[in-house]
Amino acid sequence: MNRSAVVLLSGGLDSATALAIARSQGFETCAISYDYGQRHRVELSLAAQQCSIQGVAKHITVDVDMRKIGGSALTADIEVPKDRDEAAMSHDIPITYVPARNTVFLSYALAWAEVLGANDIFIGVNALDYSGYPDCRPEYISAFQTMARLATKVGVEGAELTIHTPLIDLTKAQIISAGLDLGVQYEFTSSCYDPSPEGRPCRHCDSCLLREKGFASLGMTDPLVARFDG
Repeated sequence: MNRSAVVLLSGGLDSATALAIARSQGFETCAISYDYGQRHRVELSLAAQQCSIQGVAKHITVDVDMRKIGGSALTADIEVPKDRDEAAMSHDIPITYVPARNTVFLSYALAWAEVLGANDIFIGVNALDYSGYPDCRPEYISAFQTMARLATKVGVEGAELTIHTPLIDLTKAQIISAGLDLGVQYEFTSSCYDPSPEGRPCRHCDSCLLREKGFASLGMTDPLVARFDG
């Protein structure tokens, strides 16, 4: 049985934790990252660092220029919202949502998994602290998995292609706690939507605020912030 798994790895906190969980379950991990024109492209260097730290067997970065599509503060010249409370974050789908991003990313991951002969894909989506993104919901993942089993050679031949979402029902604090138990080095992850060129988090965007709340609830300072503050 092929125990390889493809892991979507952005360089962020959630994906680094999902990678560690896949490894803890005995999978040989193959990480896939995306250079999609995101304003927080600094995360890609941290994805590479996580691959080195966590002993990833293979790592590829796929170029997908989603700036040509735009429609998001992450891929267009649209201001990233700052200093919003959680009520504002959950009020509607935020402008940091990248149209169809997870569908695009999972499709590439599915293609690579089929080439590798891997029947397992891990993605660090979360349905609690997810800022209203529609492609982070359980029903979306379930629908994509059904499609994947219908649309691939291995699926038609009877393989059980599985999309794993180990973080989907966890709070940010629970995700961090799980990662710490597995030795994830969070100082080498970035969640910020609008970091400085050297990777210093803004500490004001939705993602930074949710991340900081997660560490604070565990009585911790974010190791990434501590690394920059010395």
